[in-house]
Amino acid sequence: MQNRTTPEIITSLQLNEIFVFGSNLAGRHGAGASKQALKFGAKYGIWLGIIGNTFSIPTKDKKLKVLPINKISNLIYFFINYVAKEKPHLTFLVTKIGCGLAGYTPNDIAPLFKNAIEVENIHLPAEFWQVLNKQ
Repeated sequence: MQNRTTPEIITSLQLNEIFVFGSNLAGRHGAGASKQALKFGAKYGIWLGIIGNTFSIPTKDKKLKVLPINKISNLIYFFINYVAKEKPHLTFLVTKIGCGLAGYTPNDIAPLFKNAIEVENIHLPAEFWQVLNKQ
């Protein structure tokens, strides 16, 4: 799993790498990893789908209110099962979604990625692996 750890800071992407970041349902990419995603092809106002070399998993609603964990869980389930598994030729570099401006911790978010453990093209932050390895 160590070889499937997302770098702490991502400043560039290799061919077929996708920057997976936390965003909001309005597609306002104004701060944190969301702002960094603009450098990799994210488009302001779009929050769903692979855009450029990015994929967003919303952690806030259109009014920038934090989404409840069950809604984020559903979005992560969609990402794992209907995006990453369907595109094995791509490598998905998941950032610490929900752990910045949304205010969640790796202990809150990492368990939602439990089904990603066996998905070889999903890379997770070291903090997420630490939580998952304890379970």
